[in-house]
Amino acid sequence: MEAEASNTTISSQIRVLAAEGMATAEIARRLGIRYQHAYNVLKGSDRPSVPAVRLERPLAPPLRTVKPPLPLSVLIDGGFTLAGRWMMSPADELVVDLPLPKEVGVYAFVKDNIALYVGVATMGISKRLYFYGRPGISQRTSLRLNKTLKAELAGAGSIEICVATPPDLEWNGLPVHGSAGLELGLIKKYALPWNMRSAR
Repeated sequence: MEAEASNTTISSQIRVLAAEGMATAEIARRLGIRYQHAYNVLKGSDRPSVPAVRLERPLAPPLRTVKPPLPLSVLIDGGFTLAGRWMMSPADELVVDLPLPKEVGVYAFVKDNIALYVGVATMGISKRLYFYGRPGISQRTSLRLNKTLKAELAGAGSIEICVATPPDLEWNGLPVHGSAGLELGLIKKYALPWNMRSAR
């Protein structure tokens, strides 16, 4: 009897959420039930539809994990080195104060000891960062970060550049790009406000 009452409650919740316009798959996720159960209630039922009613208690929104910031100390402990700083030239151009490595690698832009952006330089770090200072008309990421860096440098402080050149690896006889893997790993694990992919 109790199982039947519980089933009725879930069935009515399924119908209410469907009446509010929620998709069947989302209803199943929200209620923690199988998709087929929700589908059967909505599509295979002979019962007349139930008018929308307010649920006794609101459903909790899906949990979203909050990523931690990426401190400079974690980068340094992981093998990154400080390679230079972004500065504004007298002609108001974005420049780096020191020559950067030409090797393929990963770079991070750090302000106040927290990384704001991480990127991979498959053409070489020096060449990739050159394009942030002088972006081409079709280079959307370079244009966006050029503007962002200039805005940050207009205020007080500086933006440090950290770099790492991890080796390429092999997995089951297949090549693994060390730099691309490190960049993606950092983006997935840490909150990096200038990386659009970090928000996902």
